[in-house]
Amino acid sequence: MAAFDSKTGSNLFSIGSERLALLGKHHKALMQGYLDGFVDETAFSDIALKKLINARILWRPDEQQPLALRPLVSELIASMVADENRRQINADVAEKLEQIRNRVQAYRDSQFKGDYSVAELQLQRLTEHVHDLSGQFEEAIDSLWHRLNSDFGFVSSLDDKIRENERAQKQLRRLLDGLDLLDFTELIELAEGNSHLRKLLVSQLQSQLSSHHSSLLEVQKRLIELLAKFRQQQSRSMLIANMAAFLRQHPKYHPADYANRSEVPNLLNQAVAIVPQAAIALDRSSERQLLAELVLSLPRSVNSSLPDQHSASFAAPFVDDAVAARQQALQLDVENFYLRVIDHGSSLSALDYLAQQQLAWDGEIWLYQIIAEYQALPVDEKQMFVMLRDEAPASAMNSLLLIQDISISLQAA
Repeated sequence: MAAFDSKTGSNLFSIGSERLALLGKHHKALMQGYLDGFVDETAFSDIALKKLINARILWRPDEQQPLALRPLVSELIASMVADENRRQINADVAEKLEQIRNRVQAYRDSQFKGDYSVAELQLQRLTEHVHDLSGQFEEAIDSLWHRLNSDFGFVSSLDDKIRENERAQKQLRRLLDGLDLLDFTELIELAEGNSHLRKLLVSQLQSQLSSHHSSLLEVQKRLIELLAKFRQQQSRSMLIANMAAFLRQHPKYHPADYANRSEVPNLLNQAVAIVPQAAIALDRSSERQLLAELVLSLPRSVNSSLPDQHSASFAAPFVDDAVAARQQALQLDVENFYLRVIDHGSSLSALDYLAQQQLAWDGEIWLYQIIAEYQALPVDEKQMFVMLRDEAPASAMNSLLLIQDISISLQAA
């Protein structure tokens, strides 16, 4: 079996190399035939023509017609040069799915028989089918984007743009229908417990097709936006074209003075209505009596007298003697702490000093006041001390550092 496969692979290699060499040898004449739609037979010798026909590169559709490139060769050239006018996207997903099912069954049968070399070959071909299915959608999406960026911008009229848009939307609809044919529940059942098949048919394929689906939705959104813009431009163009045709038929037509008409057509009556403003005409002496009567008839406001009250003054700050005394005592204890550091000359813990002196201050307030006093020192005095913070994270899940204690020492000379 291995010898047969080696022989078959050798034959395929030689035949494929020979036919690719034919394409490279006659590339100019074949490309000209692609552009013209037919091949000039005088550009080849009889032997070369015979080889190209036997290699399934050229064919004659009818006896009365000239030689032409085979459709698959034309499709290959159109795909390579991104010729969207001649490029056809094959979106037959059902056929690809059937090939995948057959390859999976052949792979399982080979494994069941213990023929692992054939099973490896079937897995390789299955991988090619899966990648071909994904690449098919990718090429179709690239074709749609190329059509949006080229065909829509270089057509002669809006009607052509709208027709190109409709063609692109039909192709996009076919691709979306093809994506809907992929049932991952069935693919999961095909993979069963095999890790290779599950990774190939479920994980990789689902990730790739999800990306393709998102790209198709972006293309669809762009197509709808372009179609709305084209329709708007088309309506304006039709209005201008019809007006120009009407003026050609009626050369003596003059628009009416719509500003002096009492009933303005809705087409021209687009201005916002003006709200009139009223004011007292003091210059009309004949209406003074009427104006005085109107003023007298206005309701009068009743002035209610309120008792005098002293308003609160916010200029002087509110000071509580007890709070001020407590703050002064705290500040005095902190100053004694710094004096103790200067006397001893060694590092002194703030919480240890608080416990030794049996001070009644809260530990957090005591540490805060020590930090505040340190920050309030002049720069030259602050350089005399070294502050070390004993920090620890709030929890295993929270990296916020909390100050547990503070040690103050004198700066070494």
